[in-house]
Amino acid sequence: MRIILLGAGRMAQAITHDLSADFDLTIADIDDEHLHHLGSQCKVPTQHTDLADPNAIRELVKDFDIVVGAIPGSLGYQMVQSVIEAGKPLVDISFCPEDVLNLDSLAKKQRVPAIVDIGVAPGMSNLILGHHYAMGMQVESFVCYVGGLPVERKWPYAYKAPFSPIDVIEEYTRPARIKRHGKIITLPALSERERLHFDTIGELEAFNTDGLRTLLFTLDVREMIEKTLRYPGHVELMEAMRHTGYFDTEPVDVNGQSIAPIDLTEKLLLPQWQLEDDEKEFTVMRVMIQGVDKGKSVTYEYDLLDYRDPETGLSSMARTTGFTCTAAVRWLASGKVEDTGILPGELLAKDPEVLPFVFQHLEARGVQWEKRLLD
Repeated sequence: MRIILLGAGRMAQAITHDLSADFDLTIADIDDEHLHHLGSQCKVPTQHTDLADPNAIRELVKDFDIVVGAIPGSLGYQMVQSVIEAGKPLVDISFCPEDVLNLDSLAKKQRVPAIVDIGVAPGMSNLILGHHYAMGMQVESFVCYVGGLPVERKWPYAYKAPFSPIDVIEEYTRPARIKRHGKIITLPALSERERLHFDTIGELEAFNTDGLRTLLFTLDVREMIEKTLRYPGHVELMEAMRHTGYFDTEPVDVNGQSIAPIDLTEKLLLPQWQLEDDEKEFTVMRVMIQGVDKGKSVTYEYDLLDYRDPETGLSSMARTTGFTCTAAVRWLASGKVEDTGILPGELLAKDPEVLPFVFQHLEARGVQWEKRLLD
């Protein structure tokens, strides 16, 4: 089976390591340096392609059986549409800001499955909630906490970015959509801060972010919210920067030069937020699902704590995101996906075998999830 991976960035590393062992994999990107590094490391062929060009994508994917998307979110929607137009099955972690459900009718018309948002969050959070929902639980509330952080807290930000700083800043500026009393409402980014304690980590701060995405429209759950986790103090600093205008996209005049503040901020933050190759970091996540299951009021809690793999050098965010994606690729390759259309994790999990398969796949790669039934 021939698979084409679109994108050779950080998240693509885990995907390449995993899929190249069992599939005929090719990687495509416009960045020759990234292509050479990943291609030579995993001994897979590469293809220089402008993934911002829909025509180039449609031409590129025509000879492959499955397409995997791992490109920046700003290009994600156009890429998903191009792959669907080419009539190719897709597994995607690009997390585009647009509503990818708008492509559902196109995917059904083309008779292809497009498994989207299938990383750690969104991704695992969707699979977990979708599984309980499909198994007949009357879910009343869903809460997801997630964050990727360095082990060592360094002044002033106490943060390093496991992916592009511009995508991180989106979490600090984009209004957060949540579900409250059965209605979708919008709250400011960084709002409703709270402190949580995690064993081995300590105290972290959580704030609203716009991470529910398709869950807002696919499942009938009255209370839903996603929050991002950071070390205490980071959020207040980001609020000050946002208030001052460092994240604004509208250009300002600086001595006759027109400069968008966000462009300068990204340039300045990139070296400050860059993870070193051997820097210790972790991904922490907690999913809580409360409701009525088999006639009893219950709360299920799922916890994840994953660290950089010192042997492969893969970051925890690449592992937890990439290996969830490759689990979906393997499930699709097995021929068990009968539905067509846009399939986020919560819809994929309608098959009760999917979530156990993904957990087993992750455990085999050292990514451990713990499930608890709370009193």
